[in-house]
Amino acid sequence: MTTVLNLESITSLNRDQFYQLCLNNPKLQLERNPQGELIIMSPVGGMSGKKEANLIIDIGNWNRQKKRGEVFSSSTIFSLPKGGDRSPDVAWVSLEKWEKLTEKEREGFPPICPDFVIELRSKSDRLKPLQEKMREYLNSGLQLGWLINPQDKTVEIYRPNQEVEIVKMPVNLLGENVLPDLELKLDY
Repeated sequence: MTTVLNLESITSLNRDQFYQLCLNNPKLQLERNPQGELIIMSPVGGMSGKKEANLIIDIGNWNRQKKRGEVFSSSTIFSLPKGGDRSPDVAWVSLEKWEKLTEKEREGFPPICPDFVIELRSKSDRLKPLQEKMREYLNSGLQLGWLINPQDKTVEIYRPNQEVEIVKMPVNLLGENVLPDLELKLDY
């Protein structure tokens, strides 16, 4: 579950202020949407945490073999080009994109959109905000995204300039041209 705080009548947080707020409150998992609203992310339960960890392992194992980029956990916040500061459950950035960043940009909230993301809907998550977040990634340059919805046993596949594809689980998901040769079987 997420809580959205509208600070508009009090203040608006720019990127630097949001970054400082996160540093000052390391126990909170925070995001900022393009409208400047502060989003407090709730912790997930054991089953969601286990599924998320397994997805990171799967993408990480693929990446270790291919050596084509960098894999990130949900603790990483990306400052998206279209204004939001978001932390996908799993993210992958191509080496080409990552290596263009300065050391300072890599140390902070990287000012890029991942090439690939996974959002895993936990029991407390509402679907619509996750779908909006996926569209935000697409608008910022995402090449491939999976919104995994164990409750409905579906996966929404996001690609640039295409309608969202919804597939039923069990399913074999492919990394397509973004993560070549990646195949992931999901049956939650």
